[in-house]
Amino acid sequence: METNRPVGRPSDYSDEIAEIICNRIAEGESLVKICKDESMPGRSTALRWLSIHPKFRDRYALAREAQADYLLEQLLDIADDTEDDTYEDKDGRVRTNHEVVNRSRLRIDTRKWIIAKLAPKKYGDVKDTEAQQTIIRNWIEEPDVQ
Repeated sequence: METNRPVGRPSDYSDEIAEIICNRIAEGESLVKICKDESMPGRSTALRWLSIHPKFRDRYALAREAQADYLLEQLLDIADDTEDDTYEDKDGRVRTNHEVVNRSRLRIDTRKWIIAKLAPKKYGDVKDTEAQQTIIRNWIEEPDVQ
């Protein structure tokens, strides 16, 4: 008995699929990884949906902000995880596992960079020294106003 199920990836927009994509992004997954899932549209389809569906575009923007928060929360977990930072060599001496330590540093730095790009107003570096000086000046002149 043959069913009339669609074959292949979804290419027609649906609020349900858009919501799944946004939820997965908010939980830290990349759009590339999500779109590799056979039940999801291809990346180019998802990008096309973003350009033509304002509701999806708005939800996606919020999901990206949530993703930045999610990645920020991971930073402490990575930094505090010392489980494999050392090992005991064949002579019983404790040695630093530089590969693990460097990988953790890379994971932290990568997340910090992504966070700054996903939510620059919230987590980005303030580069405008004039703006910094204005903030400091205002704080000094009116320290009780925040």
